[in-house]
Amino acid sequence: MSAPRRRYIDLSHTIEHGMMTYKGFPAPIICDFRSREDSAKYYEPGTEFQIGRIDMIANTGTYLDTPFHRYADGHDLSGIELEQVIDLKGVIVRIPHKERLAITDDDFAGLDLAGKAVLVHTGWSEFWNTEAYFDGHPFLTEKAATLLVEAGAKLVGIDSHNIDDSRGNSRPVHTILLGAGVLIVEHMCNLTEVPDTDFSFTAVPPKFKGVGTFPVRAFAAAESSY
Repeated sequence: MSAPRRRYIDLSHTIEHGMMTYKGFPAPIICDFRSREDSAKYYEPGTEFQIGRIDMIANTGTYLDTPFHRYADGHDLSGIELEQVIDLKGVIVRIPHKERLAITDDDFAGLDLAGKAVLVHTGWSEFWNTEAYFDGHPFLTEKAATLLVEAGAKLVGIDSHNIDDSRGNSRPVHTILLGAGVLIVEHMCNLTEVPDTDFSFTAVPPKFKGVGTFPVRAFAAAESSY
């Protein structure tokens, strides 16, 4: 019998030129700052490099929110402790969007969430990069956010367009979670591949000062024998 090995599950969307995460927000521009052909002017023959240029807003693709995203005095990306985003024990809650859109406090009741990354699998990521993705999406209720804070969750992730109900102008879930220092990861994918138990979660952003949100390479790790 083979020894258990770690299996990694990529939970992030690929960021591509022209891709739209939010209606009305600019899509990323990904291009060459210096192409391989241009670089030939500066190096020995046969030695070429590509230096890329990226112009995008912070809320692009699969990203992580820190308290600074919501609160001027909250810590930003540079204030994240690595223990907050690396190898967190994970809990996954599955609420298919075809059944209902509101994820309530009852969906988390009785679960051991203290110090955990709580991932909410709705299946909404199937609409990524389509018009259907932006409206009528799954969301957490205010009571759900309060329970998650009281239960001691360290991070909450969802595979939806917004963790809040974006039909209105209030954002109680962001307000409650980020106000308590609970990090948020939105626009996840591939949560179908995550096992129901015994997995860890990682989502590390760059160490920017003065920025509250940025794309992450989010992934789960689980034991697998093969």
